[in-house]
Amino acid sequence: MNDHSLNDINEVSMKIILNAGDARLIIKEALDCVATCEFGAAKEKLVEAKKKITAAHAAQTETIQGEARGEQVVFSLLFAHAQDTLMTIMSEWNTANHIVRLFEVYDERLRKLEEK
Repeated sequence: MNDHSLNDINEVSMKIILNAGDARLIIKEALDCVATCEFGAAKEKLVEAKKKITAAHAAQTETIQGEARGEQVVFSLLFAHAQDTLMTIMSEWNTANHIVRLFEVYDERLRKLEEK
């Protein structure tokens, strides 16, 4: 059995928070691209943000699976905060992804109207 100390859980928590925070900044950049109708760049930014979210999620999942295997994991308010942060950023990514698609459709419709 591989027990996790408070230092271990805090390290995992910071990995989650940092990756999720990076993803949030990249998502903002993607939405800035939408504002200038740069939909390809926005989609690339969302792919980049998703990689950060995946890294954060992997760190979280490893810890949760360890506990499920019977490894002792100490309670950490920082870990709870990290999980909450990750969940929030995942929701922001989903919303931003939908916004990109929505504005892309509207932009195409406007272009067609302008051509008439």
